[in-house]
Amino acid sequence: MTERVGVEFLHEWLLEFARVVKANKDLLTSLDAAVGDADHGINMDRGMTAVLANQEANPPGDPAGLLKQTGVTLVSSVGGASGPLYGTFFLRMATAAAEHADGLDAAAFAQALRAGIGGVVQRGKAEPGDKTMYDALAPAAQALEDALAAGAPLTDALQQAAKAADQGRDGTTGMRARKGRASYLGERSVGHQDPGATSAALLIASAAASATKIIH
Repeated sequence: MTERVGVEFLHEWLLEFARVVKANKDLLTSLDAAVGDADHGINMDRGMTAVLANQEANPPGDPAGLLKQTGVTLVSSVGGASGPLYGTFFLRMATAAAEHADGLDAAAFAQALRAGIGGVVQRGKAEPGDKTMYDALAPAAQALEDALAAGAPLTDALQQAAKAADQGRDGTTGMRARKGRASYLGERSVGHQDPGATSAALLIASAAASATKIIH
């Protein structure tokens, strides 16, 4: 049976991400307090709450519509840099998913994820080692693509992606920030886990958990 990523999976993914963001709101805010404005957890929780509310009020009927709605909501409801970055991520995914109204196969989903990350790079000008969300997202995308190329089912490939995202998140602790407000700290940013990479790892972990529930 061909694995498909449709509205049901995407809705479950966003539900799970909203849940883990809320559960980790204080952690995200604490991490941000060390290097930023101490509002990352609060902002992301507010944004994902708005995403779910909009889905309930106006449920999109296709993957691209759901992803676009999510992106627009995050841009308009999340403060700081996170809104534009996460919003662009989902908007670029929506563009990549536009030709797949009936659902994306595993390869198409990986391409959409890669497109979303490309939007983050374009918006934030992030590169590997800059101590940003990109340091969690990029290895996740590579692990997903590698696992799929090796013949793994999407559920297993997303588990590998989640592990890679966690490793990327952990790797930011030893980095010196070169982007965003954390970069103002210079060497003092070393030793602090990046809050954006932390929420990004939660995003990928949520996809993996949702795939286990939805994709058969």
